[in-house]
Amino acid sequence: MTAAQRREQLIGVGRTLFAERGFEGTTVEEIAAAAQVSKPVVYEHFGGKEGLYAVIVDREQRTLLEGIRTGINQARGARRKVEAGTMALLDYIEAYPDGFRIISRDAPTGSTGTSFATILSDVASQVEDILADQFSRRGLRPEMSPMYAQMLVGMIAYTGQWWLDERDQDKATVASNILNLAWNGLSRMEADPDLYRHPGKA
Repeated sequence: MTAAQRREQLIGVGRTLFAERGFEGTTVEEIAAAAQVSKPVVYEHFGGKEGLYAVIVDREQRTLLEGIRTGINQARGARRKVEAGTMALLDYIEAYPDGFRIISRDAPTGSTGTSFATILSDVASQVEDILADQFSRRGLRPEMSPMYAQMLVGMIAYTGQWWLDERDQDKATVASNILNLAWNGLSRMEADPDLYRHPGKA
């Protein structure tokens, strides 16, 4: 096995173990045993489990973000862009369930990696312009689009986390129902929403 092949093998083994046991629950000894190598081989390639974890997280984040960006950029029309972004996330979860389990967990203490919340904020920033344009077209306040982008992306992401383990519904059904709530909800929004209060209550 070449050095490059060994590195990829260790990344694959590490991805499986980190997804199953978490960062804290995984040891270098377990990684080495699963890869059928000695501990020094792991240290030689990554400097320890921290280095291996950082490489895996970085790779998974880039795969997810590139998929979402590509989907959004290639779609035409606001609704299609939201649909494309939703499908890109669900496609990633379906193809890389271990990777999604890793990046959707809280980063370990002392980690310099990007958090899941940061990833979602990055995606939300790409959705802001889509929403701002639609808000302007519908007589809503475009300056509110950043907040609504966070809401929309959060709804999609956390539904994806639920779907990761609850596979009773197929991907298309999950995506279409997310779009049903997101898009139909957006189409009926009020320009100046207010909370409903019962008479006599603050």
